[in-house]
Amino acid sequence: MPTKSHNGVERCELVLDNQKTSSVDVLIWTGKKNGTEVIERDILMDKGIIKSIGHLDVASGLVASYGSRLVVVDAEGAWVTPGIVDVHSHLGDYSSPAMQGATDANSFQGTIEPWLRSLDALNTHDTYPLSIAGGVTTSLILPGSGNAIGGQGFVIKLRETAERSPSSMLLEPPYHINASFPNPNLPRRWRHMKYTSAKKAKEAQDNFCSQALSDEWKDLGEYPDALQWEALVDVLRGRVKVNIHCYEAVDLDALVRLSNEFKFPIAAFHHASEAYLVPDLIKKAHGETPAVALFATNSRYKREAYRSSEFAPRILAQNGITVLMKVDSRHLIYEAQQAFYYGLPYNLALASVTSNAAEVLGMGHRIGYVKEGYDADLVIWDSHPLALGATPKQVFIDGVPQLERAYVTSKPDNFQRLPRVPNFGKEAEQAVAYEGLPPLELKKMPIEKTTVFVNVKNVMQRHPSSGIQTVFKAEDDESPLGVVVVEKGRITCSGDQDSCGLQALQKRGGSDVEFVDLEGGSVAPGLVSFGSPLGLEHINEEPSTNDGVIFDPLTEKVPALLGGDTALIMASDGLEFESRDALLAYRFGVTSAITAPKSSGFYGGLGVHFSTGAAHRMESGAVIQDVTAVHVSVRHFEKPSISTQIATLRRLLHGKADGMVGHYFEKVRSGHIPLVIEAHSADIIATLIILKKEIEAESRIPLKITITGAAEAHLLANELAEAGIGVILVPSRSFPYVWEDRRILPGPPLTNQSSIMALHAANVVVGIGCQEIWDARNLPFDVAWAAIEAGGRLSREDAIAIGSWNIERLLGVDRDADSIELVATRGGDLLDFHSKNTVRI
Repeated sequence: MPTKSHNGVERCELVLDNQKTSSVDVLIWTGKKNGTEVIERDILMDKGIIKSIGHLDVASGLVASYGSRLVVVDAEGAWVTPGIVDVHSHLGDYSSPAMQGATDANSFQGTIEPWLRSLDALNTHDTYPLSIAGGVTTSLILPGSGNAIGGQGFVIKLRETAERSPSSMLLEPPYHINASFPNPNLPRRWRHMKYTSAKKAKEAQDNFCSQALSDEWKDLGEYPDALQWEALVDVLRGRVKVNIHCYEAVDLDALVRLSNEFKFPIAAFHHASEAYLVPDLIKKAHGETPAVALFATNSRYKREAYRSSEFAPRILAQNGITVLMKVDSRHLIYEAQQAFYYGLPYNLALASVTSNAAEVLGMGHRIGYVKEGYDADLVIWDSHPLALGATPKQVFIDGVPQLERAYVTSKPDNFQRLPRVPNFGKEAEQAVAYEGLPPLELKKMPIEKTTVFVNVKNVMQRHPSSGIQTVFKAEDDESPLGVVVVEKGRITCSGDQDSCGLQALQKRGGSDVEFVDLEGGSVAPGLVSFGSPLGLEHINEEPSTNDGVIFDPLTEKVPALLGGDTALIMASDGLEFESRDALLAYRFGVTSAITAPKSSGFYGGLGVHFSTGAAHRMESGAVIQDVTAVHVSVRHFEKPSISTQIATLRRLLHGKADGMVGHYFEKVRSGHIPLVIEAHSADIIATLIILKKEIEAESRIPLKITITGAAEAHLLANELAEAGIGVILVPSRSFPYVWEDRRILPGPPLTNQSSIMALHAANVVVGIGCQEIWDARNLPFDVAWAAIEAGGRLSREDAIAIGSWNIERLLGVDRDADSIELVATRGGDLLDFHSKNTVRI
């Protein structure tokens, strides 16, 4: 939570390593020299401004003059950056939790509405503390994208103010924000617009002023006001930072032509999924070359975004275009980390959310840098800011500390250094050569060959009863690396060179033996995706590419031909293989997925377990298990009521159903397959625990129940453990999207534990999933992040389990451990930021 101090006037902050001037100072990434300058200094802040940067002695004249006003912050040699600057946010307009009375980002009263202002709907009670906890200090609040011209955006600081009003949060508001007759002598302040009758108004005004300046007053008349179009007139005068939401080359081309026809500059193209394919076109825009604001990996959710690439940031930067990273959540630094992982230079990755972001907003004269005289917006990090899981130890906005207490975990020394990342040069070239659709097939080991992996640092395998186990590990950097021998698709030896007969294999040689150098890499079980409709859709917003949504008998009539309300749909019947998101997941070590039919109501149908790397359903191993579990949802839908959904579930569990529904719920009653219930609210989860006990008291048979979603499950961790109910958190990092998610456990730095660790500590079997298909590829990052936040309380084996073995056993998968596909990674293990997937076993 933020501190109760609302302004920086009454206090002075000195951020330093400790109170001795001879100490090593904090490591400051200043933003200067194109993001390459890092200095070791102390920082003195006063009245919301950075007063001094240097080797500052508490006893020196400058510092001592502050007397009792001085507050010393021991940063312990940590990394310090400018506050994170978010160039694309709807915070306060699309409020969280989402409610009908607080959704103000779009107006559907017209196509062109430049007079609308995000400021006029800004909710001051939104989730600002969550964004601040991610290091975000400044945001451009944009209107939604429901109109061709959606209106005006405003830059705000996220800290609570004494006035508690939207206006008091503004950073350099336009001088005529509520003035009919602005003072033209004041310095220019930028307006912002999310993208032409306005041209005529401008010409009329220019003619009027020209005549007036020439003293030609006869028949001049009144000044030609055009209040409806005055914001667009300012666009044509170059007084507005124009931010344009568009995706494809055809849209980019049209906007570039318009900018030249009407002579207005463009500040940034947002989303712009095909910008990396047409960098020379971007440079043709009127005035300075626009920046491009991108997601790191969020893509293919609609046709316009289908050719998105994770390599877009690096490609644009190589072509001299300013890259900004964006995301609609608190974890903006994570987008910069991913961009860096895929090849954006480290200095530009950090600049994309700090200095360059500030410059594009027209605010580079006071934020985005650590400079004397600039706003005292700083973040002290617990690790290098580009290290996965980097968490603020403190956030200052205008010199005011925002975290009353920061919960951070101890991290190894290597987390303080710039992370190593793989080389994706070849993949980036292919992204352009194939116009965003490069081949995604990954090498699989041929069954007929013997494959020998050398220089292996560790090997994990799955034990049938005890889960993930490490069967070989080089204890330290000095220990000899190991060997893994694979014959006929199975590991026949893993260990040191002698025990696996490496010399004999090398002498044997021949075409039937292949050697693969993992360079200190690893072999581990593949991860398992759950929570999204992966395998049932290619492009979310294109119905022709999807399996579709199933009938729900609680809200609509199910055709008698289908079986009426006794029908239960099997996800396996709708499987669609070789989606780009499935193949990307496979490339990044997520070798299989469990998916339930797409549902918008209570009924969810029967889940299926399938290979993400298969070409079609008839391929051997494509469908791992036809039916895994019965899925339902108990949530706050428009209808029916929660109590109606619980009553329906009770009736089904008491065996009061026929047809397929009756057949599979009898399997649930007898404990043969799990019942998987999506539920987020602790109130609903508590009712489900009670219902489980009720049914078990009657049948005397333990039910297998798994709760998914589970945003508030941490409130009932002990009760869930006692009831033997497992939990799959979807998403893995909770956010209060809707009312039933509002009591989340956000994790560091706001709380000591994340939801994952709270459940794990209570001995609840816990797994993690994702909500959208594009995010399946990021499961290794999600698992690694969970392990990092645990601070040693989650072993490497347990971390792998929450993304693999736990998922399978919670969702009813029953398979031989030898049938599990293994992943070989080069340069590190599956969870290392610097590793790269190579082959599948």
